[in-house]
Amino acid sequence: QVEVVDSGGGLVQPGGSLRLSCTASGSVFAVREVAWYRQAPGKEQELVAEITNDGSINYLDSVKGRFTISRDYATNTVFLQMNNLKPEDTADYYCSQEIKQDRQDQFAYQWGQGTQVTVSS
Repeated sequence: QVEVVDSGGGLVQPGGSLRLSCTASGSVFAVREVAWYRQAPGKEQELVAEITNDGSINYLDSVKGRFTISRDYATNTVFLQMNNLKPEDTADYYCSQEIKQDRQDQFAYQWGQGTQVTVSS
């Protein structure tokens, strides 16, 4: 059994910063790709940032230069540092980790429950 928990959201003023965290715990043998997605009310879910299997890092164009994704392999934690936040960044943010639960298992995407980010004055 694997549990992925997102945290770090909140209310922040425009120009402020937040750091989101996402930790996978339980039966985690290996983690491959990790990513952060977001979904604003009435809008489609969009990929915000990812670290792919070959180590490449990709960002949504609108967050480039403001957001940074990173990971701690020892704790199976993924971070999203968000700086210079704008009202249009308001959304529910979800972490995804591609996890293998044991040596014989296949990799499968596991999702966090989401954390809400509101950018408003």
